[in-house]
Amino acid sequence: MTFLLFLDESGHDHKKLPLEIRGGVALEAGKLWGFVQGWQTLSLAAFGPAFVTLGKEVKGMKLLDRDRFCWARQMEPMEDDERRKLASAFLQKGQNKSQPSRSEFSAYGQACLEMARGIFDLLANFDAKLFAAAIPCGIKPEKDHINLEYLRKDHVFLFERFYYFLENKSAHGLIVMDESEKRIDRDFLQRMERYFSRTSVGRNRTHHIVPVPFFVSSDLSFPVQAADLCLYCINWGFRPPAWGISPGSVRQEIADEFGPKLAHLQWQGQGSRDGKTYRSWGVTLVADPYQGRANEKGGNAPTDISEEIPSGPSLRG
Repeated sequence: MTFLLFLDESGHDHKKLPLEIRGGVALEAGKLWGFVQGWQTLSLAAFGPAFVTLGKEVKGMKLLDRDRFCWARQMEPMEDDERRKLASAFLQKGQNKSQPSRSEFSAYGQACLEMARGIFDLLANFDAKLFAAAIPCGIKPEKDHINLEYLRKDHVFLFERFYYFLENKSAHGLIVMDESEKRIDRDFLQRMERYFSRTSVGRNRTHHIVPVPFFVSSDLSFPVQAADLCLYCINWGFRPPAWGISPGSVRQEIADEFGPKLAHLQWQGQGSRDGKTYRSWGVTLVADPYQGRANEKGGNAPTDISEEIPSGPSLRG
């Protein structure tokens, strides 16, 4: 059995989003084609044919932007046929640079929310699992930090969780990444190579993880687009109390609707270290990815990963 982990990132531009996250969704290889077909059907059902014809890419910041929620609330929920007709008109007018009507704005907003909800349902229906590691946005290493050639602690935790999942399934895992700048991709690839080949823990992980990622363009890979949506929702709407992040960094409309979906989608299982077993979650916050300073938030992780703060079932700060 083989699983593909489709990875993306969120908040790495350090502009508007409160967290920097790398993560994605894992799908069994045998279910991938069914997922793709389901995605195509969902796109047509939500937006109509114009969305597919124009080759639109799904991104969390586009589907769940504050404006989309405002547009959707302008009018009562529309019947499917009416929404698709008006949403298609909205997209066509965008191409022609003409002004959509109020009803077209509303239809497009409702279609965006319908698409986002449908993606989460699709992921659940195909037994996808969510893995992600977040750090506070803008955190930097101290000047004397010496391990910049290796994976950061949050990235190690990300692959650790994927390894636990694969180990339990007696499966192998492939990594599929959204391509970005070649320099950045090459740098991350070199860090991965050092971790998986030069550390004892990393070498052990290769029993289940194939440490050679494949790079794809997100606009041509629906699972990567699904990962983008999940990470965007984590950034704005997933806040277990143990994280200790202020409520000001939450968009409540995302937390209320998509927070429970994230909690259901994230992997939950058992991790082990030094002969001890502990509860582990697929989505985690790492307060300091560069150093092993004492944990000030009272997390329940093992001592050698004391900066990790677990993601429990509660969603709101």
